Parts: sequence; structure tokens; C-alpha cells
Amino acid sequence: MAQYAFHFDSNKCTGCKTCQVACKETYKLPVNNLYRKVLNYQGGTWELNEAGSYVPNGVFGYFVSMACNHCVDPACVANCPTGAMQKDEETGIVWNDRSGDRLRDWMGVDRETFYSSGKLAIVPMDFYFPGTGKSGDLPPRRDFADKWHPRLLALMPRLDMTILVGAYATRRYLRLPSSASLTETVRRYRDYLPTYFPLVHPSPRNQMWMKKNPWFAATVLPDLKERVAALLA
Repeated sequence: MAQYAFHFDSNKCTGCKTCQVACKETYKLPVNNLYRKVLNYQGGTWELNEAGSYVPNGVFGYFVSMACNHCVDPACVANCPTGAMQKDEETGIVWNDRSGDRLRDWMGVDRETFYSSGKLAIVPMDFYFPGTGKSGDLPPRRDFADKWHPRLLALMPRLDMTILVGAYATRRYLRLPSSASLTETVRRYRDYLPTYFPLVHPSPRNQMWMKKNPWFAATVLPDLKERVAALLA
């Protein structure tokens, strides 16, 4: 089975670049050629207050380790001193859960097509799972997509349709305010075609939403399957 990704936990990454060096040394890469690269992303300012002290204003910073993600025995994972780099030994596959099964069902594709056809690409809203809060998963890191998505999308010169899964992707790419209703956005999905196709998240936790909105299964999903089939033909 093909391998698609490693897990990177930026909460553990210190930016030491041991993974980058280990990869370069293992494969004897020439100068300026890197399979794995550690990048630093930071922002915000320090402002002087009335007391004469500097206080943070939206200050944040973290490291991102980007790589090819397909080594069978990755030197970057083996040499990471903090455990920030991990590989799913069983599959190494993203969307390999019940949500992924439902998304593939919605699209009308099997696992082989989803992962190995070369016609589908997955761009996450963040490179790591941010954890859970009181009412569900925590949001992706602020401004992460603005920083990294253009770089990833530049590697995909031909995008016939982008399926936007969930509120965060939908609001960003459709330039909607945070107060915008995802239900109404999905109901009006035709307004955004053929470039974008907004969807609710396929999580099993949205089963109640599905029951309250039968139009989604009756109208939206058949159109999604038809469009995906036409693009894959």
C-alpha cells in the first residue's frame, strides 16, 4: 500500500532541524537540495505600554517540518529528539477513519481512486490536529492556511474543482465572515460552482444534522457524485 503522510506535532518541535540534517545526510543530498525542510512561522508585535513595559500583541510562533512523506524507514522520524515526527506504522494514511469513509461515499469513489488515482489532492487546514475543546475540535492555527496553502496549491497547476470540507475551509476560500451559516452556504452550493463545492464535515457526529437537513442527501450529494465522476472520467 502506498504511503501518504507522517504526523507532525508542532507543540513538540523545537526547530532544531535534526530531522532536516538526518534526511540530507542519509540520502547524501547536494547543496540546496532538501527533501525535508524546517520552517519558522511567526507574527505579532511587542508594544510599549504606559508602565514602560513591552507587552505582546498577537504574538505567536511555531515551526513546521515539511517533507516528501514517503520514506519507508524515515531518518527524520528516527532522529527527532522530541517525538514531534511520527509515522503511522499501520497505514500512514490521512482520512483513514469513519469520516474518510463517509467522504468517499459522498464523492462516489473507492479508496484506490481516492488515494492512488493521481487525480485527487488533499490540502489540510493545518498540518497537525489541534486537539479538542468543550464543543468539539479546536480550530486550525491562525493564518496557517494563508501562509502555506499558496505554496501547496502552486504545486497543483490544474485544479478543476475544490471540495471545501467543513466551516474553516469554506469560510476561508469563499471569503465568508465567521458568522456565516455553513448550512446555508451548503444549501446554496451552486452559487460557488464550478470552482468550489462546499460541504459539511463528514464526521459521524453530524448525523443529527443530516437528519434535520434531508435536502443535503437528496440534492447535494447526487450532484457531487456526478461532478466528481465527470472529472475523473
